Amino acid sequence: MSSKTKIAVIGGSGIYDIDGLENPEWVGVESPWGTPSDQILTGSLEGVDMAFLPRHGRGHVHAPTDVPYRANIDALKRLGVTDVISVSACGSFREEMAPGDFVIVDQFIDRTFAREKSFFGSGCVAHVSVAHPTCPRLSDACETAGRAAGINIHRGGTYLAMEGPQFSSLAESKMYREHWGCDVIGMTNMPEAKLAREAELCYASIAMVTDYDSWHPDHGEVDVTAIIATLTGNAEKGRALVKGLPALLGTEREPCPHGCDRALEYAILTAPDKRDPALLAKLDAVAGRIL
Repeated sequence: MSSKTKIAVIGGSGIYDIDGLENPEWVGVESPWGTPSDQILTGSLEGVDMAFLPRHGRGHVHAPTDVPYRANIDALKRLGVTDVISVSACGSFREEMAPGDFVIVDQFIDRTFAREKSFFGSGCVAHVSVAHPTCPRLSDACETAGRAAGINIHRGGTYLAMEGPQFSSLAESKMYREHWGCDVIGMTNMPEAKLAREAELCYASIAMVTDYDSWHPDHGEVDVTAIIATLTGNAEKGRALVKGLPALLGTEREPCPHGCDRALEYAILTAPDKRDPALLAKLDAVAGRIL
């Protein structure tokens, strides 16, 4: 059964709005999981409903650890979002993934430790699969739109999610690159991707390379001044990519061929008579389809 497409863009460092939105309006969304990072910019682009959420808030007020990830994903679900595009700055562990390039991430290693990572818990236990944490259909659209915008895009890559806010030590950087096989490093895609899966939202991750982390012998430690300069250029490219998505995804949306929108089908283990009513009330948007 088809539904109406609604694309959400979660913008990371350097991206705080979407160009060309028709009927733009910043709206507040209340969530039982807390206050989202900011109001959400809604509108349409080429006839397709769009929503934009600045992950760090306008003016960059939320540190990576403090981003209200659960409230953000829940708020987007409440707005009727079907597809989430994550745009974020990252460091690169690969010579060929140079500053200014984009990487369409398909795997994560989660090294964060100070964040709430699930909507579920005691009173309603659920286990979703994140074996393939991003949606190939949505990633295809991002790749196509990016190449059409003239961006140098790498398809596929493993993103190391670190807690931050400090950048890596040289030893960590070398370990992630040489022994763990990671391609890029950032601070914000986890638990965001896990929560999107729990909320049955298709999720694609666009990592915008700003630097070579600290492993590169010719670049030394991460220089925030250089990062900001690269961010400015990346932000323009990111907006160009987003502009191409409505035409590719269309106004009507078929069920996800990879099952992202049915991730909770067999995930909830707690018997119906043992479920906590207070938690169920908070899950009304995220898991309403299944509960």
